[in-house]
Amino acid sequence: MNSFKPLFNLFHYLWPKDNRGFKIRFVLAIFFLVFAKVSNVFVPIFLGKTVDALDGINTASIVLAIPITLIAAYGLARFLHVAFGEIRDALFVRIGQNAIRRAALKVFDHLHSLSLKFHLNRQTGALSRIIDRGIGGIEFTLRFVTFNVFPTLLEILLVCIILVNLFSWYFSFITFFIIVFYVSFTFLITEWRVKIRKQMNEADNARGQKSIDSLINFETVKYFNNENYESARYDQALKNYEHFAVKSAISLTYLNAGQAIIISVGMIGMMILAALQIQSGYMTIGDFIIVNTYLIQLAIPLNFIGFVYWQIKQSLVDMENMFTLLDEKTEVSDKKGAKDLIISQASIKFKNVSFNYDEKRKIIKNISFEILPNHTVAIVGPTGAGKSTISKIFFRFYNPDSGEIFIDDQNINEVTQSSLRQQIAVVPQDTVLFNDTLYYNIAYGNPNATIDDVKLVAKMAQLHTFIEDLPEGYDTIVGERGLKLSGGEKQRVAIARALLKKPKIFFFDEATSSLDTNTEKEIQKNLEELSKDTTTMVIAHRLSTVVNSNTILVLNEGEIAERGNHKKLMELNGLYASMWRQQEKIINKVK
Repeated sequence: MNSFKPLFNLFHYLWPKDNRGFKIRFVLAIFFLVFAKVSNVFVPIFLGKTVDALDGINTASIVLAIPITLIAAYGLARFLHVAFGEIRDALFVRIGQNAIRRAALKVFDHLHSLSLKFHLNRQTGALSRIIDRGIGGIEFTLRFVTFNVFPTLLEILLVCIILVNLFSWYFSFITFFIIVFYVSFTFLITEWRVKIRKQMNEADNARGQKSIDSLINFETVKYFNNENYESARYDQALKNYEHFAVKSAISLTYLNAGQAIIISVGMIGMMILAALQIQSGYMTIGDFIIVNTYLIQLAIPLNFIGFVYWQIKQSLVDMENMFTLLDEKTEVSDKKGAKDLIISQASIKFKNVSFNYDEKRKIIKNISFEILPNHTVAIVGPTGAGKSTISKIFFRFYNPDSGEIFIDDQNINEVTQSSLRQQIAVVPQDTVLFNDTLYYNIAYGNPNATIDDVKLVAKMAQLHTFIEDLPEGYDTIVGERGLKLSGGEKQRVAIARALLKKPKIFFFDEATSSLDTNTEKEIQKNLEELSKDTTTMVIAHRLSTVVNSNTILVLNEGEIAERGNHKKLMELNGLYASMWRQQEKIINKVK
């Protein structure tokens, strides 16, 4: 790991190119930080000089002889130290929070720009924890580097300069030696501890993911009576995390003990040297107070800096993990100079398109077809024939390995993904809903839609009556991933929000597979009426739902085995006719 790379990444957010106000705030915060420390290093000097001024004065004359100026200077220095520090904090808090917000937003946006393949291969729970820890790492680093590490280093430098000028280079040398030895020891032990922290993070990710997976699949766990099995899996993850957490805590005791020994030995040496200097007449009691006060002022942050360094190292690991997500390459990206898709008729053409998820498994093999404007084309075939893959390629979740796809003679690889997806509404095979209200999930198809618009599409999706019968109506929370709704209800929500988008092209992927026959017929009637003015692609398992399509494509092992309308395909007496007869037999058996 490049230890400083996360800090370099972070600096870009602290010093935004397009925000002059934040740059001024940053400079002012540094200015007050410096002056706060300058004020603080004068506190021991004024205290020591006051003690010397009081030395030898009898009690009766103290009131008249107290050096008022020195006491006032001492009080003023302490006040300025606190005041400048508070002003620094007030200036920097907006800079820090803005940096955290923009960094988190950039990672969030980048994750949405990555391909479907990335998200299928990564665990959502682990990603969430990486981002949460990364944001926490940024917050900690900003707070402690700005308010602890840098001020402490500045104070050490100022103290060494003052000790040389006021007393002897011996004091500065001892101070410098103690600090170097202390920091070297801290760095050495902390590097060892960072390795443990990484293992702890991995165990924490696994623990969180197992918890989320198990709770999301609550019903499945119940169906198979596997509560004890899930508990054992989670406990094993907890034990793994516990092992590294204990190891981390024990290593911290080694660090703390070593730091305490170094500081204590250094302080004893400095105090003995100061006592000898007083005995020889080179220093006064006030000078002794100055040296002692400086040691106390340095010892407190130095003792704390060990913890801070360790926490910053942890934070850098967490920040690196988060910023590493930004290094993930987008497999499907807009070409340089890509233009927006402009649709006039919404004709679609697939030309020699092939695609495979890996070299061993070719899903789509050199398929070509054309859809005329306002026509409906159905894609059917056995399970695993590649039907749903066509929708993913068309929506540009993946790029085809070869071939081209055109909409109104515009290659979809040459236009922006945003403009392409704006023109298409997809009802996916597996509907996943947001853990929000029914209204929110339907209106997601068009966030600017009115309540009347939402109710209209809900009626078209045979959903309005069901919603109105609910106690909370459109404000009903659907639960995580829509688990409070049945499969058919979720599909109707998906259909409603697709209708609300009012696209030029519809793509229905098994859109009515979870609906009962009567509901399906009503929705089909509405969709067919709507499809008269749109170009529609339908992926279907139940062939009865696509008999009115202008063209039916029969896929088999990634190739178009047959094409034509229902009547023509039945006359061919091929794969389609065979599938139709099989489904009729199943229906007749049920009857």
